[in-house]
Amino acid sequence: MKISRIDHLGIAVKSIDEVLPYFEEVLGLKCYAIEEVADQKVKTAFLKVGEVKLELLEPTSEESAVAKFMANGGRGVHHVAFAIEDGVANALAECDEKGIRLIDKAPRPGAEQMMIAFLHPKSTAGILTELCEKA
Repeated sequence: MKISRIDHLGIAVKSIDEVLPYFEEVLGLKCYAIEEVADQKVKTAFLKVGEVKLELLEPTSEESAVAKFMANGGRGVHHVAFAIEDGVANALAECDEKGIRLIDKAPRPGAEQMMIAFLHPKSTAGILTELCEKA
């Protein structure tokens, strides 16, 4: 697996509308995209800090993974996403061979026209890890 950079940090929030003023007015960042990812049951907002993006994640359903994370006391950083140069499918196969617990067995569509897959935090030092590549 060839990781080129941290693509983004996913941040779980109750309401994008409530927290966006902090990021824009206090930190001086600019939200450049808001979109809903229906199959993940989240609304996302993206901001850039240098080459790294912040992805604000607002659950649109109590059944979403982000809502469950927040219900269990989680807030703030939800996941770290790494950009994969040699393909998410290849990275998943490599992780599986090394005994890493996979949440996704195959890449799936995510926000910003990315193909994504998640690795389970029980086998990744407690960090929900996302692998991503441009579709």
